[in-house]
Amino acid sequence: MNPKDKAIELVNKFLVAYDNEPIAIKSALIAVEEMLDFRNSLYINEGSLAYQYLIEVKHEIEKL
Repeated sequence: MNPKDKAIELVNKFLVAYDNEPIAIKSALIAVEEMLDFRNSLYINEGSLAYQYLIEVKHEIEKL
């Protein structure tokens, strides 16, 4: 799944829960930030594809 589609998917999941787009976007950003913070224990470094993917998802959420 490309980063933009993942961003939309995450926001939509929170939108179902909160029925409020600004809160859904903020919640999705929090989720991605948590994944980025957790990356150290998963051995995902800044040069990895997983890290780059999460950063791109974060940027796509911020565009919504």
